[in-house]
Amino acid sequence: MLGFGGKKASDNGPNSKGAHVVVIGNEKGGSGKSTTTMHMIVALLQQGRNVASIDVDARQGTLSRYIANRERFVQVSGTDVEMPDHYRVEEPSEAASAAERQSECEKLCLLIEGALINHDVVLIDTPGSAGSLSRIAHSYADTLVTPINDSLVDFDVLAHVDGAKMDIKGPSHYAEMIWDQKKKRADRDGGTIDWIVMRNRLSSLDAHNKREMERLIRELAHRIRFRIIPGFGERVIFRELFLVGLTIMDLKDVAGPQSLSASHHAARQEVLTIVNALGLPPPPDSIVGLD
Repeated sequence: MLGFGGKKASDNGPNSKGAHVVVIGNEKGGSGKSTTTMHMIVALLQQGRNVASIDVDARQGTLSRYIANRERFVQVSGTDVEMPDHYRVEEPSEAASAAERQSECEKLCLLIEGALINHDVVLIDTPGSAGSLSRIAHSYADTLVTPINDSLVDFDVLAHVDGAKMDIKGPSHYAEMIWDQKKKRADRDGGTIDWIVMRNRLSSLDAHNKREMERLIRELAHRIRFRIIPGFGERVIFRELFLVGLTIMDLKDVAGPQSLSASHHAARQEVLTIVNALGLPPPPDSIVGLD
């Protein structure tokens, strides 16, 4: 379990009510979990919040590499950008003993509970598998954000569909896992998990499939209780910025307001829509008007 600290956007001290925990989860790879997490981190830092990030997918480590690229950008360019307090956690190997697995689970619980004391928001990026650490992370969520690409293939991570009748047969293994973690959360502290499904748009999706996707996801949202919000469009800029550790939220400060195109402004608004959906209270001495 590795960690490296970042500077705070503000020095508000510990949140007496505990941090708001946002878990970004989806068992399907390629859904944009780490990109979503990083953009939310930067937007929240720019609002003046104390932010911690935990990469439970450290074996793949996309979020950790993103933050390492960000640190390298600061070193090379001399430009100061906001950084979270970041920690990496790896799922135990298949060869790990039961005692070793239990120890890693206890360490993750302690890490999350420690981060609750010293931060306003804790964001946890989870792997594309339902391992023991991923399940624990989900059980701590105040808000669970599940990015999915807007296609029937990706919808399968939420529910199984009868291809002939185009009806929902039942919830997926992942949806059932979330239900189990909701019960564990309620047993632990009486808390609830606000589940948000974030629909990333695909320009290649034809009109018929868009209508079917819309119908199915709204039906499922009613059945298993999640909210639906718009996600990211297919923007090359998101992928390009990863290599230098920046997000669309950084461009205004790093390159100047005049460098932002209409597409950049639209992408920034997509990020803010996701952050606003969390329903967080305004931070003390908050910075308003990010645009």
